[in-house]
Amino acid sequence: MKFNENEKLSIYNGLASTAATNMVNGYIPLFAIGVLGATNHQIGLIVSLPSIIGMLALIPGAIWLNRVYSKKNFAVISTLLTRLLFSLILFVPFLGSPYAAWALVILIALLNFPGALSGLSWQSMIGDLVPEKRRGEFFSSRNRYNTIAAMAVTFGTGVFLQQFDKDNAFPYQVLFIAAFLFAVFEIYFLFKHKEPERLKNEKVTEEKSKKLSLAVYKHKPFLAFVISALLFGFSAQMAWSLFSIYQIKEANATALWLSLFSVTNQLAQIISIKWWANAADRRGNSFVLFIAAAGMATAPALTMLSTNLVYLTLINLWIGLFVSGTNLLLFNQLLKASPETDRTNYIANYTFLLSIVGFIAPQMGVLLLNGLGMNAAMNLIALFRMIAAFSFLFVALKFERKVIAESI
Repeated sequence: MKFNENEKLSIYNGLASTAATNMVNGYIPLFAIGVLGATNHQIGLIVSLPSIIGMLALIPGAIWLNRVYSKKNFAVISTLLTRLLFSLILFVPFLGSPYAAWALVILIALLNFPGALSGLSWQSMIGDLVPEKRRGEFFSSRNRYNTIAAMAVTFGTGVFLQQFDKDNAFPYQVLFIAAFLFAVFEIYFLFKHKEPERLKNEKVTEEKSKKLSLAVYKHKPFLAFVISALLFGFSAQMAWSLFSIYQIKEANATALWLSLFSVTNQLAQIISIKWWANAADRRGNSFVLFIAAAGMATAPALTMLSTNLVYLTLINLWIGLFVSGTNLLLFNQLLKASPETDRTNYIANYTFLLSIVGFIAPQMGVLLLNGLGMNAAMNLIALFRMIAAFSFLFVALKFERKVIAESI
């Protein structure tokens, strides 16, 4: 596939963003537990609080975004603010116990306010810049390049952290500085995108700028997508903090092992992402999304079968085959279900609801862990995920029946 200038810039932007985030994000739980002495409750809050803060940002964010002439400039400013707040984590270890862990919780939560605006504006901008007929192939290519970068950065970071004691804050502080430098390139390539003149000069009416209402749910394909995506999102995010707690506290995974988990997961994503894009073109996005989601549903139950680190590495290889499909197809389905004329409001409504789910679900996961134990909690979450995956099959049968019948 030949890329135009905007698509090339989007790929460069994605690579820089991937380096900036994967250098530190995957190791935040290890940093919180090993260096700051965070509790299970604080780990749960690190996962869940950003969602509720992001939710608070979405309503004013959608209004602001519809009023601005340039979605690109909006994305640049919000991304810059997000990275600046993230860099402040560099100073958290100096606060000492017990304040440092709580400071990390608060910072991770607060940075998601501009982070939510950044994600909303980028999704809306890229939806305008990439035509629907090119999205499947372009995003599969972009995701593949990003995953290769994530794999290299994650493994290199794991090897680097392995050279230090797990309670040493210094290597993490080095990583926060390096991540910010990559973020500078991320913002530069984002700024270089070229918007069509109509997006910069077209006058947005006051009526449209205030439009963030329940009317979007009258569009049946969007409503069906939202229900399915939220069901699966809830069941998926229930296990997020549990995976980290299990790997670090019960399997005693070090930074190097955590990097191997991520690298094998990302390797599987690289191998499989093109297949998912082609399968969606042949069988319909929702139907193939059901298969990907069902595969992800097996992750919690399979993880609980052993604390052997080699086994957990292989499980992450298996899970990665389905993560790539789920991430790609969920985003494609969101764009497909959102009418082009008012896409920002559709995305904002979906992200708003997803933020509520993102706050509640990890807390529910920790409650299940404290009440039932790790094994029962993870197996129950696996069941919830599988039930939610079947909702995508229902959508496929209802809205894409003709496409499926023609392709078989």
